[in-house]
Formats: sequence, C-alpha cells, structure tokens
Amino acid sequence: MPSPIRRRGRGGTLRARWHGVVLAESSETIRVEGNDYFPPESVRWECLVDSPTTSMCFWKGRARYLSVAVDDEVLSDAAWYYPRPWPLARRIANRVAFRDGVRLDVT
Repeated sequence: MPSPIRRRGRGGTLRARWHGVVLAESSETIRVEGNDYFPPESVRWECLVDSPTTSMCFWKGRARYLSVAVDDEVLSDAAWYYPRPWPLARRIANRVAFRDGVRLDVT
C-alpha cells in the first residue's frame, strides 16, 4: 500500500496567507490527504489562537484546532495540528495545516 504521506518535492516554497498576512511559509511541507502540513518553525504563531475544537482521525489521531486572528478579524478553526499522532502519522507531529479560506500559493 502506498504511503498516504508525501513530502513536497522541488515545487518551490508554499505560503499560507489570510487577508494578505503570511501565516506560514516553507519548502518543507508534508502533504497528507490533500492538505499541506507546515513545520512548526515556519508558522507565525502570533496569528493563531487556541480553539477548544478537536477531531479524531482513525489513522492520524486527535487533532487540535487553531483560529486565525488578523487585524481584529477571526477565521475560526482555520488551522489544525496533531500534537501526539498515531505512529503511522508521526511525521506530521506538531505540523500545521490550514483549511479553505486560507490561501495557499507556491512561490
């Protein structure tokens, strides 16, 4: 069975933006099920706010959600990460993905 996790190749740098503010930028994202997970050091944490929302994936584990806050505007539950993923998804531990509403561009 092929791995559901793929590292971004030589496709350049991926940038996540909302309202013109860069939330994360990296050439080392990991793509899982159509979502790019940014390394924690590439994320502008000052733009993210903890959310009480969680979800459970049968093979990745429990996800924690974050809301994006820029210029007094909030996009609720716009990002998520797995602080303690199941073993099969261990490569995305603490990496952050963004949902629709956050623009992803390759530069």
